[in-house]
Amino acid sequence: MTPDASTAPPEQTAPAAPRRTPRAPRPGGNGQWRVDGTAPLNHNEEFKAADGGLNVRERIENVYAAGGFSSIAPDDLNGRFRWWGLYTQRRPGIDGGRTAQLSAQELSDEFFMLRVRIDGGALTTEQLRVVAGISTEFARDTADITDRQNVQLHWVRIEDVPEIWRRLEAVGLQTTEACGDTPRVVLGSPVAGIARDEVIDPTPVITEIVDRFIGDPELANLPRKFKTAVTGHPSQDVVHEINDISLVGVVHPELGPGYDLWVGGGLSTSAHLAQRLGAFVPPERAAEVWQAVVRVFRDYGYRRLRNKARLKYLVADWGAERFRQVLETEYLDRALPDGPPPPAPSGRGDHVGVHEQKDGRCYVGLSPTVGRVSGTVLRDLADAAEAAGSGRVRFTPHQKVVVLDVDPARVPEFTARVEDIGLTAHPSPFRRTTIACTGIEFCKLAIVETKDTATRAIEELERRLAGVEIDTPITLHVNGCPNSCARIQTADIGLKGQLVQDGHGEQVAGFQVHLGGGLASADRAEPGVGRTVRGLKVTATALPEYVERLVRRYLETREPRETFAAWAHRSDEEALR
Repeated sequence: MTPDASTAPPEQTAPAAPRRTPRAPRPGGNGQWRVDGTAPLNHNEEFKAADGGLNVRERIENVYAAGGFSSIAPDDLNGRFRWWGLYTQRRPGIDGGRTAQLSAQELSDEFFMLRVRIDGGALTTEQLRVVAGISTEFARDTADITDRQNVQLHWVRIEDVPEIWRRLEAVGLQTTEACGDTPRVVLGSPVAGIARDEVIDPTPVITEIVDRFIGDPELANLPRKFKTAVTGHPSQDVVHEINDISLVGVVHPELGPGYDLWVGGGLSTSAHLAQRLGAFVPPERAAEVWQAVVRVFRDYGYRRLRNKARLKYLVADWGAERFRQVLETEYLDRALPDGPPPPAPSGRGDHVGVHEQKDGRCYVGLSPTVGRVSGTVLRDLADAAEAAGSGRVRFTPHQKVVVLDVDPARVPEFTARVEDIGLTAHPSPFRRTTIACTGIEFCKLAIVETKDTATRAIEELERRLAGVEIDTPITLHVNGCPNSCARIQTADIGLKGQLVQDGHGEQVAGFQVHLGGGLASADRAEPGVGRTVRGLKVTATALPEYVERLVRRYLETREPRETFAAWAHRSDEEALR
């Protein structure tokens, strides 16, 4: 969504159970292929074993596009289509109170969300125009920039998918494994190859991973999705602590530039921060190591229960030391050298604003509002970029756009032109730091609306806090359900969508509030998840008033140089209401 969405059921966090005598292991164990064998233990594993997800493309092109929506077999529609970036979108008019009561079939419309996979977030202006044209012709001019650097389109008909693929692939784009139990898009630094302070350019690693392994049937049946991030920028701009695998640029004192290896991060309803393995990955071995980590997950990941099938659970059970031992002894031909940790992040990783490149040209980071754009906006952006001397754009993991290679003399003209299409290099504090998932408008898991709610909140906060100096970033993340596509646990103010009671006792759209989360940044030495306050919920209507009150209280009572997160964690509960 915008963040990327999943139609997988939410993970459940069970309360601590009383001690009892251990029971005998269940037949089939946890479904770890290398331990328990490959016999399927649930329906998802059964349909993947019966026919791999990549195989459905032929049926889409030769059967379903001709036969229409009613011709699609259920396991293809609700399962294998994801391997090619397709989810059915939510049927209009179904309120959030019915989300958990209806089946996927009852919730689904006969239209699709199509996710365009954009590894590293990198597009040429030619590619951007093609995506824009697909949006305007086949997707009712919809387009959302996700917090995984993808573009999502809506209202797509199955009849149009083959032509969409033809146009995307003609310019080097794809939807292969954009969803499903696969290696998803590879996050990459939006300023790879052009930043003046870059430690190492991750572009060759991302390219090798995609070219060698995306679409490989040997890696296309994982226990669940697998998320990757690679950066060589000192701001650590790819949220590496919450990916299944991350490669973070470092300089080894003897071996030179390379990557520090992290595994096992992920949020959803049970947040796990990635663990650092202490291993240095030379750039020439990075793709090999990536493949090896994916194979560990494939062979040892838990497949019995979908809500325990992410790599984070295996890493939590094994620990970093054992994971590294298995990786090196069973999946690599030689051990990795020990390496240094990355230094503390420098600067803000969203890259908003005007910055000088190492070649003297400029890159310009632009903020849409919570990632929502359109095909028309993307087309106009391509026009504006080319008029400023650029042929390249990048999307960011913060729902932003970075235009590379801008002629310095044309920067003022360029920034003025994109303001007219709803993109700004000089956003207000909350326009810059707010992200939102797709929400109930299109997502079958959502309980509340998010995009418009967040947009209204930004506009209202701009009015309410006009003239108030907010000299430190305060991130606001708005999510439509418990699954945390918008990373609510790692936001200063994270909002988890649910139905709440208003002042009249009526159930209305609202949010549970998480406070004080964040990833490592120039303002925060260590990542950590936010706190919740018992009973602290806010209606969607009251959201701007609540955030204004919280921000003013923080500014009035903080210690010198104290961040919002530090203040939120030390404050008593009444101060946070």
